[in-house]
This record gives sequence, structure tokens and C-alpha cells, in this order.
Amino acid sequence: MAEEETVTLDSLAELSQVAEQEVVAVPEPQIDAQGRTYATGKRKDAVARVWIKPGKGNITVNKREFEVYFARPALRMIINQPFDATERREQYDIVCTVGGGGLSGQAGAVRHGLSRALVLREPDLRKVLKAGGFLTRDSRVVERKKYGKAKARRSFQFSKR
Repeated sequence: MAEEETVTLDSLAELSQVAEQEVVAVPEPQIDAQGRTYATGKRKDAVARVWIKPGKGNITVNKREFEVYFARPALRMIINQPFDATERREQYDIVCTVGGGGLSGQAGAVRHGLSRALVLREPDLRKVLKAGGFLTRDSRVVERKKYGKAKARRSFQFSKR
């Protein structure tokens, strides 16, 4: 095991000089043999596996076109948010498989996985995506039903007679 070098400082000015010398290492891009980057995204009960590679901007979800799978414009907008924030709309082809939950949760899962894959491919984009909130896993899930209740919190209708 290598021993660390001990530095003795006499003033605050020397401390600031030492702090400036320490440079934070930027992580290496993670690209596989096919030139793809993989990440997993989650939202509610949905889990998305996302691969990105350089291309013309084609998005395939579960072997179907992006516009066919996510027919509502709001869901398509959610998925394109990381591209709009980083200005990478036409630079990557995306292939993803998504399962579980509903369409809204699946769109959120794809967005989360896409953001994580972009950061793994281009570590410099982390600051922009983190500021936009795209890297944070939305942990809200459906609350379970309780006994003696109609739903999670809703009581049965009360009748005096």
C-alpha cells in the first residue's frame, strides 16, 4: 500500500495553493465494443433498459417506433427533455426495452435511463442534466391498500342509519 505524502502548511495562502493543485478526475466514458452506452432507468413500477449510440436521432421502444409506442405528445416531450437540455437531439440513436407500470411511468423510466446513459457517454453533461433533475430517480410509488379502508386512505361511505 502506498503511503501518502504529508504536507505542513504555515499560512492560509499556502492552503489555497495546495487546494488549487488538486484536480478532480473526470470519469472515463463507458462505451462497449459495438459503440453503445447502456443505462437503466426507473419510475413507479416501470423499468427501462436504454442503449444509445451515435446516429441520426432514431428512437426505438420495444422494437416499435417511438411515435407509435408513445402516441401522446406529452409522453414524447418527457422523453425528449434530456436531449433538449443538452442540445443532442439528432446525434444519437436510442434503443430501449421498457416494461412494468403504465405509459406515463414508462416514459419517465425511459427519460431517466436516457439521462444516465448520456452522462456515462459524455461525463461533461452531468452538471446540465443534474440541474434539470433528470438524474434523480423519482421514488414516488403507489401506496398500498389498508384493511378497513376502500383504498389506501379512502374510508367507506358513512351512514348514520
